Amino acid sequence: MATEPRPTDAVIVGVGMTTPVGLTAAETAAAVRAGLALFAQSSLLDHHFEPFVLGEVPDDGMAGLGTVDAGLTAREARLLRLATQPLRECLTVLPAEAPKPGVVVALPAPRLTSGQRPLDPVAFLARLSAQVGGAVELGRSDASPTGRAGGIAAIHMAAAYVSAGHAPFMVAGGVDTFRDAYVLGTLDLEKRVKSATHLDGFIPGEAAAFVLLATRDTARRAGVPALAAVTPGAFGEEPGHLYSEAPYRGDGLAQTVGALVGGGALPLPVREVYSSMNGEQHWAKEWGVSHTRNHTAFDPGHEVHHPADCTGDTGAACGPLMVGLAALGLAGGYRRSPCLVYGSSDDGPRAAVGVLAA
Repeated sequence: MATEPRPTDAVIVGVGMTTPVGLTAAETAAAVRAGLALFAQSSLLDHHFEPFVLGEVPDDGMAGLGTVDAGLTAREARLLRLATQPLRECLTVLPAEAPKPGVVVALPAPRLTSGQRPLDPVAFLARLSAQVGGAVELGRSDASPTGRAGGIAAIHMAAAYVSAGHAPFMVAGGVDTFRDAYVLGTLDLEKRVKSATHLDGFIPGEAAAFVLLATRDTARRAGVPALAAVTPGAFGEEPGHLYSEAPYRGDGLAQTVGALVGGGALPLPVREVYSSMNGEQHWAKEWGVSHTRNHTAFDPGHEVHHPADCTGDTGAACGPLMVGLAALGLAGGYRRSPCLVYGSSDDGPRAAVGVLAA
């Protein structure tokens, strides 16, 4: 049985998003709720010299770079530009007297950058802080390149930090983009990008999403309304992942979901599921295995949402994006509590978290 609400529970008090279907959290939530997709042919070509179909954020919809840094790759510059506006949006509800929050950020998985200079998480955080005028405390910040599961891990880490009383507010989020010639070329050779010749593929997207976290008690004393509460996360590893030679059995996500629904923090039954499924059959099979093994934890009428249908695959941003969408849906009364949000990375990590009515 789930525990009663406690003053130290982590709650979401702010959300920021930039996606192909919305430049703010409210725009994105409305577009995803309506099932709006804005995919278009890009200027980048596949190995058949056909344009890739992508979910892209318009160039004029992203923030500019505050300083010109000759050391940035094109992808690093785009990641910074994607992350700036939603981080600012997320911080708008922060009380003026509050100390600077730390930020925990999930970055793109390293496998797709193996042919390029690896992302430097420390340097990225410093540049992101500069982009928002130093509004975050770097001493309490962290960034790690962990892909789809990483955003949920970031929320878990930041929520644990505020619940333990180490800081009144923390930000957690993720940013990713597939709009890069090397990344798309690699995925194209692997036959993973959806096209007329590769039907079992996904549409690459890009996004950044952040949530501002506090405890119930801190939010109440600061006069900041809570949108939703979050449970501690659950984590696992899939031995038979996409790039492993081990047989796929679906154990990683099934065990992760089992740990979340059986851990006592999530009231049952689950009524809404937010999934990182991106259109590839592999992920649908994975969810089928996980649901079958944990079916008693789900309401017979539960709904499954996969925002990648609208935005394309948003990689490391998908966990915070889905948690933010769930929080806005609960606060707006069009989603039912509790929600289960999960993310599956290409190379094994699995993560899940509960989002509850505040």
